[in-house]
Amino acid sequence: MQITISNSSKEPIYEQITSQIRSYILSGELQEGTALPSIRQLAKDLQISVITTKRAYEELEKAGFTYSIVGKGSFVAEQNLEVIREKKLKVIEEQLGAVITNSREIGLSLDELQQLMKILYEE
Repeated sequence: MQITISNSSKEPIYEQITSQIRSYILSGELQEGTALPSIRQLAKDLQISVITTKRAYEELEKAGFTYSIVGKGSFVAEQNLEVIREKKLKVIEEQLGAVITNSREIGLSLDELQQLMKILYEE
């Protein structure tokens, strides 16, 4: 598992860690039960604060992607990919609803919106 931190990103470091680990889990690169690096080890490897790493691990646990065992560390939790997919689809639908509302307000046609979506999707 390779985590890359960008100091120039507007996204906080803990969120960069969280999103990358989440991606590894959802893609299947990190399997259920796999141990994550210790909080201290990851902080050392990334040359960041232990507090930042701890926050990233807490966010992953809150979201159900990992679980912790005191004295043993953090591990990848069992994932129900279908449930995760449905949750993500619901979020996408809500966001697209807002996009459509905004598009109508400025008179953007469906064709123009589809072209914009295609351009952004292919980036």
